[in-house]
Amino acid sequence: MPRGRHLRPGFPRPGHPRRKPPRERVRDQWRPVAVVALGGAIGASARYAASLIWPTAPGAFPWTTLIVNAAGCAVIGVFMVVITELWRAHPLVRPFFGTGVLGGFTTFSTYAVDIQRLVADGRARTGLAYLGLTLIAAFCAVWGAVWLTRRVLTWRQT
Repeated sequence: MPRGRHLRPGFPRPGHPRRKPPRERVRDQWRPVAVVALGGAIGASARYAASLIWPTAPGAFPWTTLIVNAAGCAVIGVFMVVITELWRAHPLVRPFFGTGVLGGFTTFSTYAVDIQRLVADGRARTGLAYLGLTLIAAFCAVWGAVWLTRRVLTWRQT
């Protein structure tokens, strides 16, 4: 008899947890999907508002996208410190705010399109500078926000 055939369907093998049926797994996912979608709509709307308030002229350096992405990284740094070190958040807070709002607010796709446009307009050096500057700004923003948030929390506790 092949290995595992002696078990009845639906019963796990010893040492393996029982998996939920597919329909039940899908039913359990509607809340996270809904909060990510809602958060994404809010974040994308905020990003769109930023692009209307500070539009980038054709051929100009895309400062708005750079600032939005760096600001989003700074906020995610603060958010992650707060929900992992200070406050025990509801399980849907991280998908709503981290994945949804900040995922919708920051934009890798516009960043990539901006680089492509700069290169296509014959401004490859500017495109390369934008690529590097965005990476550096994003890293520094998240690192600085984490560091500063921890310092403030430590200061408040003393």
